Amino acid sequence: MRWLVLVSMLIGFAVVGFVAMSGFVGGRSERLRPVRQQVVSLPEPRLEGPLSVEQAILRRRSRRDYRREPLSLGEVSQLLWAAQGITAPQVWTGLRTAPSAGGLYPLEVYVVVREGGVDGLEAGVYHYHPHKHELSLVAEGDLSRSLMRACVDQEWVGAAAINIVFTGVVERTRVKYGARATQYVFQESGHAAQNIYLQAEALGLGCVVIGAFYEDEVRRVLGVSGEELPVYVIPVGRPA
Repeated sequence: MRWLVLVSMLIGFAVVGFVAMSGFVGGRSERLRPVRQQVVSLPEPRLEGPLSVEQAILRRRSRRDYRREPLSLGEVSQLLWAAQGITAPQVWTGLRTAPSAGGLYPLEVYVVVREGGVDGLEAGVYHYHPHKHELSLVAEGDLSRSLMRACVDQEWVGAAAINIVFTGVVERTRVKYGARATQYVFQESGHAAQNIYLQAEALGLGCVVIGAFYEDEVRRVLGVSGEELPVYVIPVGRPA
């Protein structure tokens, strides 16, 4: 009987270990509440607009006051494409809208959608997939207030229709550039953020970049593991 008890204990430990490890499959921490498998195909980005690059640069400003009006899914599509969209799919890595050291593309892009923030899109946290130009649901519900608290209670984070969040997987760049990897990831996030600024101006939207936040709290909102370093939070809305 004693050996049966021992076997039962070993099986129990194995099950507990498996459950604990399963929360980190693929390098992403899983949330305690189940999330529906939901993929949102985004409208194709347009390649021409009414505003020139020069005019967008001239008008670019940080805008923190937003009307409580939703964005369209097309506008969200355009912003995400500007940040990290694929511009040369014929190249096996898929060249993107922002330059990347060594073409390693360490940035991951998330969208935190407020309740009523986007027409036709439920409140929640979504992960952007550049190669398919689609969103996958990461967490359900309006987490904009949680993100605001993670951003030292900057009220425009909670007021924005959406918040675009960049994380960087530094290891992707470190394999080639070693100790300089973090510097390159930060540089790349700046390139992508400026694209969002200019695209927002062209769409008549307002945005602001935020670097003051608690990294672990932002990770908790996004449901990501420690390998992803939060580098930017960008509220976007219709300017008041």
